[in-house]
Amino acid sequence: MTDKAAPHQRRVRYAGTHPKRFEEKYKELDPSRHADELQKVMARGQTPAGMHRSICVNEILDILKPQPGEVGLDATLGFGGHAQEILARLLPGGRLFGVDVDPVELPRTEARLRTLGFPDEALVVRRINFAELATLLPEAGGGFDVVLADLGVSSMQIDNPARGFSFKADGPLDLRLDPSSGQSASELLQTVTRQRLRDLLVDNADEPHAVALAAALQGQFIETTTQLAEVVRQTLAKAFKRSMPEEERQAETKKVLQRTFQALRIEVNDEFGVLDRFLALLPSCLNPGGRVAILSFHSGEDRRVKKSFQTGERAGIYASVAPDPIRASFEERRANPRSSSAKLRWAVKA
Repeated sequence: MTDKAAPHQRRVRYAGTHPKRFEEKYKELDPSRHADELQKVMARGQTPAGMHRSICVNEILDILKPQPGEVGLDATLGFGGHAQEILARLLPGGRLFGVDVDPVELPRTEARLRTLGFPDEALVVRRINFAELATLLPEAGGGFDVVLADLGVSSMQIDNPARGFSFKADGPLDLRLDPSSGQSASELLQTVTRQRLRDLLVDNADEPHAVALAAALQGQFIETTTQLAEVVRQTLAKAFKRSMPEEERQAETKKVLQRTFQALRIEVNDEFGVLDRFLALLPSCLNPGGRVAILSFHSGEDRRVKKSFQTGERAGIYASVAPDPIRASFEERRANPRSSSAKLRWAVKA
């Protein structure tokens, strides 16, 4: 007796000529079968659903100069675009450690890189926070020759409504990079004090409407991204002057929504604290002459990286550091608007 074949399941249907919802973009979500469709999306300056477009790849490779036989660390593996290029230059004989806290995307990225032919001995993947890089030293032979940290969140995390990172689609108000650890943004709003919420809106996002937003959000039971967005919109409607033009009102509302989600995301993931711990441990984890490149997307991140590198140079820990941040080229910013806010800094161990 033979097993019955699994019933055929039709793809999700959508209204109109182009899918808008994340789960309806079946071609983008199946890149192995629809490569041409992905190229069309990227040609429009957009990022295909479920993907991430690596930023400043050539600039990072010029800084790190990975050589065959060296040991590298991609401290924020993400979609694996940077790792793919770095590892290709570490071979033959080299190794790349790729770490990330995201339990959803990390297995997908590892599977994707394995299909490209990178074996276990060349690519070592671990699900840990990059502030724990020192735990990798015994496996790495005592230190790293090249280190990359691409801070912030990846496009595939932002675009997936189920992760709750964006106000543009309805999803759970979570905002955690690792949904199995810590407090969600929804839980944070219920437990945080009004003063603390106001402070984190200012510290994490320079939000000018922090006082009004903290008063409206603190202690509220808000389960979804759209519920949070609606409370923010209602709060701003009271704060804005009636004479403000509608177009200006909409533009400012969008900026406030972006800043609010950013501030909560940074808080629930302790992103500044994690970065501080990583920067403090970094020198002791680099081999002599080791190179590090850090890509940041937030002024608070960039200030921390700049200060750490400059302090290390004055102390003789780093032989040289970036005098100024490197920005994505005009061509890259035009092709991928998400690269516009990126700042790249580097340092070389003495």
